[in-house]
Amino acid sequence: MDKFSNMSVFVKVVEMGSFTAVANHLDSTVGNVSRAVSALEQMLDTRLLQRSTRRLSVTDAGRRFYERCTAILADLENAEAEASNALLQPRGTLRVHCVPGLARHLVTEAALEYRKAFGDVTVDLMLSQRMPNLLEDQLDVSIQIARVLPDSSYVSQKIGVSHCVLVASPEYLANHGAPETPAELVDHQCLLLGTVDYARDEWQLKSRMGDATFIPSGPSFSVNDMEAMSVAVRSGAGIGLLAGFAAINDLRSGKVVRVLPNYFTEERNVYAVYSSRQFIDAKITRFIESLKDKVGSQLAVIAEELINS
Repeated sequence: MDKFSNMSVFVKVVEMGSFTAVANHLDSTVGNVSRAVSALEQMLDTRLLQRSTRRLSVTDAGRRFYERCTAILADLENAEAEASNALLQPRGTLRVHCVPGLARHLVTEAALEYRKAFGDVTVDLMLSQRMPNLLEDQLDVSIQIARVLPDSSYVSQKIGVSHCVLVASPEYLANHGAPETPAELVDHQCLLLGTVDYARDEWQLKSRMGDATFIPSGPSFSVNDMEAMSVAVRSGAGIGLLAGFAAINDLRSGKVVRVLPNYFTEERNVYAVYSSRQFIDAKITRFIESLKDKVGSQLAVIAEELINS
């Protein structure tokens, strides 16, 4: 391995925290990874990592060297990318993660339109509730819904905002009546949605008249997926929270009806998250621009219809 290859391996060890993880990521061996780091330490005559049977830790010298390495390797990568026009023309495979509900209702369509616009790009879309590790999972972009993103070395751009609203089927309301205040929800079957950013055990509702918190007791049904919640609500099982993007088509068609229509949850931001780089591959920048144009505009229309009308 040459010096730059060893530096690249060292950077990945610091970021992934494991020789084994880096070996798997590079389709190499733990021995090769260890030798690359040892070669740098011998060249520099200083220890970069403290090794034990349980964990790796970065020394002060190693941390300073890591920061220098990331800058140098980024410059090298950008020079190579510019030479191959990668920063100007989208090409290659774009690996995207998205939370399932948002992907099914908005992002898949946006990704397909992006693919039509940039024929040299292949889109690989992965759906999961969990926030992935972009490096370990070899992802370019993660699309998340959150009030606030956790601290990380990633970069994020806001795509739009989303709210949840309370909905039920017309049949359920015909049989059980419609609550007129949040307190009257206690007399109804409440279906609980539990995802990464929505707690199952309480509904925090906002309105122009004031805020309210309702804690459902003895729920008949709970689920961690928007589509499954939509099915349960349409079937007449009870009252449930649905994100505006998941509820809007059924509301427009009359398959479900707003309950307590003046109330909605606190807004969640929709973010595109990607690894921090000085210059970003064109396939990523163009995709995020496409998300802002397509998904962001749709979220704004939905919010206007549900919240401000």
